[in-house]
Formats: sequence, structure tokens, C-alpha cells
Amino acid sequence: MTNSVELGELKLPNPLMLASGTWGFGETLPRKILSSVGALVTKGLSLEPRTGNPPPRLSETPCGLVNSIGLENPGFEVFRNRILPRLLALGPPVIVNIFGESEDDFFRLAEGLAETGIAGLEVNISCPNVKKGGIAFARDPEGVFRLVRGLTSVWERFFSVKLSPVGPVEEVALAAEEAGARALTCANTYPAMTVDLSRGTPRLHLGGLSGPAIKPLTLRLVYELSRKVKIPIIASGGIMSARDALEYLSVGARAFQVGTAILIDPEAPRNILSELDVALKDR
Repeated sequence: MTNSVELGELKLPNPLMLASGTWGFGETLPRKILSSVGALVTKGLSLEPRTGNPPPRLSETPCGLVNSIGLENPGFEVFRNRILPRLLALGPPVIVNIFGESEDDFFRLAEGLAETGIAGLEVNISCPNVKKGGIAFARDPEGVFRLVRGLTSVWERFFSVKLSPVGPVEEVALAAEEAGARALTCANTYPAMTVDLSRGTPRLHLGGLSGPAIKPLTLRLVYELSRKVKIPIIASGGIMSARDALEYLSVGARAFQVGTAILIDPEAPRNILSELDVALKDR
């Protein structure tokens, strides 16, 4: 079996994590797949329910997928009371992806999740800070420092900051590390759009590109950041096979997330782990 991995104080049975937003809340994958991975990273969670964007929400592109889901989720209360107990019963560590429009939103979510038995948090900073005029946290290193430092006062266990791949990525990563983040997830989707030629208008205007198309870009980010920060890096971006995962691990990632591959083949996580076992034995 693939070796266990330590991300600071968090120990995972293997380095494969299911990426946020690609497996719902467990409804879309068989239990045997969910129970075999290193960790489950939930869909993004906000304090209040969000209906998300109207369709269309997905658009295929060569070697990728553009999504514009709009962070749809049932809100904190429904998640904590109805969904989380089922996820915890699956076995792997559960990491909850959280987002908000203000620092206080993040703090309240962290406080509310403190006694639930989850393994950690993934902090999505690719969202607007309304108190800063709509500037995304991910473009504001000073804002990220304040957010992360504030989180450390209400959350004492593992949490990873999920970086945006655009903007001052290195400055934001260093600010998160200095403020007390335990790990960095590198990275979120890339801003993208698709066009409806029949109408001559954007099909998806505010979308995010994922899949194999972004792997070389994110691979470079992981390589560069691993030489700047001391905390673990969790790679996320276009991993479709064990070879992809090994490339990320070889340039400095400690663990990796699988996302778009699940939408193509629900068996992808298990297949990647099996291939990884063989590859590691042969090295």
C-alpha cells in the first residue's frame, strides 16, 4: 500500500485527497472509493445556504473543464447536523473547505466546527472580502495574514490555505505561512470562460478551468513555492494518473488532490492509488 503521509500534526493513510467540489457530499461516489482515500475535502461551506449560479454551470474544453457552480451549499447548520455525521462515518479524515465574505465569516465557521470531530479545515481565500471593496483575499497578502492569524486564535488544529493560481501567489503563500497556516493547497482553478457561438455571447463568463490543461502551470507553482515555504504543500491541478501525482510529489508536494478526474471516471481515485503503489515499488 502507498505509504502514509504527515502534514504537520495531521497524519493521512495515503497522500490522495478528494478535491473540494468534485464529489458532492459523498452522494456521487461509491462508499468503497470514499473509504479508501487519504482524506475527504468537502464542498465549500458558508455560514448561510447558497443556491449557486443558474445553468449552464459546466463547459468542456480541450483537455479541461470550465465550471461556474457559484459555491452552492446547504449552509453550516444543515451541514453540521445532517451531512457531517455521515461523512465522518466513512473513515478517512474529513477536511472542511470553508469560505466567507469577511474575516468574521471564517472565524464563525471555524468556531462552529471546532467540536465536530473533523480533521481540519481548508481555507478558500479565492472569494471577495466585502470590507475591502470586493478585493479577493487571494490578491491581498496583508489581508491573508490577518485572516490566517485570526483563525489560529479560534482553531488550534490543522488547516490549509487554498491558494489562487493568479495574483501575488508567492507573497500570499509566505503571508499565510508566517501567520500560522499548517499547509498550503496549490492551487484553485484558473479564471476562464467559454463562448456560445450560436449566440455570439459567453457561455460561462466567470468560470474556473480545471483538468489536464492546467497541470503544467500548477506544477510550476508547486515547484517554486516548495522552495520558498517550509510548510507542506498539497498539490491540486490536473492529476489524472499516478504519473501526474508522482510529478507533483517529485517537485515538492507532500500530498495531492484529485478532482476533475473523478467527474470523468468515478474509479479514478482507486486506480491512481493502485498505480501509485506499483510505481513506488518500481522506483
